[in-house]
Amino acid sequence: MDEIKKLLAEKLERELKTQTRRHFIQSCVTGMGGLALGSLIGGCQSAEPGKMQLSERDLNPLSALPPPFTPKVKSVIYLHMAGAPSQLEMFDYKPELARLHNQECPESLLQGRKFAFIRGRPNLLGPQANFEQCGESGNWVSDYLPHFKQVVDEVAFLKAVHTDQFNHGPAQLFMQTGSPRLGRPSIGSWVTYGLGSENQNLPGFVVLTSGGKTPDAGKSVWGSGFLPSVYQGVQCRSKGDPVLYIEDPKGMSRGLKRKMLDAINDINEADFQAYSDPEILARINQYEMAFRMQIEVPEVMNINEEPEYIHQLYGTQPGEESFANNCLLARKMVEKGVRFVQLYDWGWDAHGTGESTAIDLGMKDKCREIDRPITALLTDLRQRGLLDQTLVVWGGEFGRTPMQENREGKTQSYKGRDHHVDAFTMWMAGGGIKNGASHGLTDDFGFSGVDNTVSVHDVHATILQLLGFDHEQFTYDFQGRPFRLTDVEGHVIREILS
Repeated sequence: MDEIKKLLAEKLERELKTQTRRHFIQSCVTGMGGLALGSLIGGCQSAEPGKMQLSERDLNPLSALPPPFTPKVKSVIYLHMAGAPSQLEMFDYKPELARLHNQECPESLLQGRKFAFIRGRPNLLGPQANFEQCGESGNWVSDYLPHFKQVVDEVAFLKAVHTDQFNHGPAQLFMQTGSPRLGRPSIGSWVTYGLGSENQNLPGFVVLTSGGKTPDAGKSVWGSGFLPSVYQGVQCRSKGDPVLYIEDPKGMSRGLKRKMLDAINDINEADFQAYSDPEILARINQYEMAFRMQIEVPEVMNINEEPEYIHQLYGTQPGEESFANNCLLARKMVEKGVRFVQLYDWGWDAHGTGESTAIDLGMKDKCREIDRPITALLTDLRQRGLLDQTLVVWGGEFGRTPMQENREGKTQSYKGRDHHVDAFTMWMAGGGIKNGASHGLTDDFGFSGVDNTVSVHDVHATILQLLGFDHEQFTYDFQGRPFRLTDVEGHVIREILS
């Protein structure tokens, strides 16, 4: 191993001495990059030319940092229903829409509007679920969610959220990164960049998926964008090995692997001293994180040892890849100090082109899949004293229309709703959230917000506020200007904060 290390070091030394055109250009580029690097590594001075003195944050980008202001929570569990659930079958009860079911949609709702699939003049589609007011708050919940009614007083509803993206991919990017275009950091990456992680043996940002597919926008929704790649989400699996290649091959001992990583890290550190590329630091830390993860990840991702009453509470089945299993894993992760846990559940695109996507069939099945696990998650967090320090966020990328989808002017044989950007429902629960609150109001059709409307940027600003950040001050310099998650918009939704 020492011989390999020596050979690699000699190779790097020869490369540094031979200044080719490529090296010259690279030096020019990284030289300018070095100016920006000063802010990344704290503007540290070097007493020895060519030898940069790195801070603890540089050597461990995921080391825990205190937020600028007193936080209400220290971790987030974000439940994203990919495909966009219908608020009209879950939380936004509209008796007038029920009364006008199957009547022609008013022309006023169609003029000047663009839809993904609606053509001609469709009929209104009344709510397919039955509703009742629940808990002390009296908030409306449909019979698609019988378990959730038990915890309705734990959450604060946002009834009039709006977005400006009506295609799934851009809308998911907008909801998760603050921009409908590729290249921006996800909210989980922003949070781990700003706060690090309390557990150095686990990633600060973990992603779990269910429903058989990843979101339409792909893995970019948990990417780090222009932030160092060490802050991107780490996707784990709830079935099989939680992370591919988590186990060492036969014949590779822990000590041998440590020696190998030390040799690789020495070369990477020399490379960093030569080129000042912050991605080299990210590479070093990713190697180290992978080494540490081999110890703790298999344990935290194992739900087999959970007591039977917990499996009954969540409806989990060890060995399966399901939303229920992922909710239980999310609780285990925040309990172990993971900063941001992102759950994506695919299959909510209720166009009504078949039974699996029909509002009165497929939508009901999807609600059945999440109802018990979400209720269990909030209950379990509360019982363990974790809900007061955890923020739970639920929602999709947009909402659904009150009129029935049709194509080529013909109503579908199955009941479905088109994409809708003007008004949809999200909710939050946990530390700093006003229990039982309901903020925002839509019109009699559930088509437009008429009071206390909020934007995607407002949602992001509120999440950051609860974590101890001023969203206007939390920035990262890139391409000559400071960027932030909320771009140049966003207001904290103080009405739902306790």
